Amino acid sequence: MILSIFKKKPDARIVRKVYNDIVAQSRQKLFYADWGIPDSVNGRFDLISLHMCLVFRRLKTPDSEAKIFSQSLFDLFFLDMDRSLREMGAGDMAVPKRIQKMGELFYGMAESLNKALDEEDNVALQSCLVRNVYDGAQTPSLELLVQYVLVQSEFLASQKSEAIRSGLVEFKQY
Repeated sequence: MILSIFKKKPDARIVRKVYNDIVAQSRQKLFYADWGIPDSVNGRFDLISLHMCLVFRRLKTPDSEAKIFSQSLFDLFFLDMDRSLREMGAGDMAVPKRIQKMGELFYGMAESLNKALDEEDNVALQSCLVRNVYDGAQTPSLELLVQYVLVQSEFLASQKSEAIRSGLVEFKQY
């Protein structure tokens, strides 16, 4: 729609702050050292994706400003993934294919996570996390991650969308 070009974009500094807060939350030692999530490129991507999905879930409203903010946050996420792949030495020809695959993984996680949370289906949530975070492996820490996701989803739901869009995203500390 032509009018969409006239919509005010969110302040890039605020979008970056929210993104950095999401990344910081996903980099907590407990995920890797205590809960057995691989401290690897894939493991880090999976955890950032998980936290992004939770924030996007909170921002999913009919409010057009929330949609614009979410899109800016999404764009920054994949711009950062592109930059990271290039820093790790991925060539110009390989990056678009890897970004496309990452996008597919992200959308798959978002869809299954939202469905499981919407339906309050812990079995589906476990399945989503095994598939998307633990790379198909059952692990004793799975139930801890399930509880973490439930707590964070509820905690984010208690925050005002406007607060998040002004840079005040918070996660419950563990």
